[in-house]
Amino acid sequence: MHRVSAPVDPRTGWALPALGAMPRTAELEPLVARVLAPNSSGMTLDGTNTYVVGAPGSGQAVVVDPGPADEAHLAAVEGVLATRDARVVAVLVTHHHGDHAEAAQPWGARFGAPVAAASAAVAGPDGRVLAPGEQLRLAGTTIGVVATPGHTADHLAFRLESGAVLVGDHVLGRGTSVVTHPEGDVAAYLESLRRVHDLGPSALYCGHGPELTVDPTAVLDFYRAHRAYREQQLLAALAVGPRSVDQLVAEVYAAVPELLWPAAAQSTRATLAKLVTEGRVEARAGDAVVLADPR
Repeated sequence: MHRVSAPVDPRTGWALPALGAMPRTAELEPLVARVLAPNSSGMTLDGTNTYVVGAPGSGQAVVVDPGPADEAHLAAVEGVLATRDARVVAVLVTHHHGDHAEAAQPWGARFGAPVAAASAAVAGPDGRVLAPGEQLRLAGTTIGVVATPGHTADHLAFRLESGAVLVGDHVLGRGTSVVTHPEGDVAAYLESLRRVHDLGPSALYCGHGPELTVDPTAVLDFYRAHRAYREQQLLAALAVGPRSVDQLVAEVYAAVPELLWPAAAQSTRATLAKLVTEGRVEARAGDAVVLADPR
């Protein structure tokens, strides 16, 4: 396979906590505290980050991405709420994946607070479906709703008055995000990266992994370069001849632990779908793909 140069991840020079070393709770800024759920794995990294957002002294808070329905996690979030002397006035969810949304409706019922998300299925019968561009005035602050489809079709980010953006699984504190298939969309994902970049975020508070505060836009630039790199790798592999998705994953992700290859296959399928739409590759019988005839 033709060798393609990989982009350099700017986070390699940052003093980020090692995998597994993130504290269970952390005050990130006056508006935001983070609570780490105990669901670490190869896919969720250190675990799901749940955020408690609210102006100091407001007596109110918004919970973003409650995560798994875990009693210990709930107790930790309630501990942060008690420290802030705040009651929950809303539960916001970035997207429907269970590691972010499972506890949304149960916690909404427990706190007597509405759930808000991009889909009615996540928000529930008494919840609210959010529209891109909305400005939510909650807990003594304003939270902007930003459409970030790509990882999933229903993905949202939330921009805070401080300039920080809660990005869910759109950007991870470590590594890169998966564009799920068939619901994910690489073209939409790239546009969403540009949209968040254009906000000029002061920080990225990720769904998994540590917060990114040194140079958030450099990470967004790296994410876009990384997607282009994977695309180039796929095209280089197909230049040798037809390949199945499994063969492409084994070649392109050879340096990645095999435990993560199923997720890599999802991103690969999503990237191939983009290339098919652009007329650059063609699907063949079974699971094979080939370069499109340039004629």
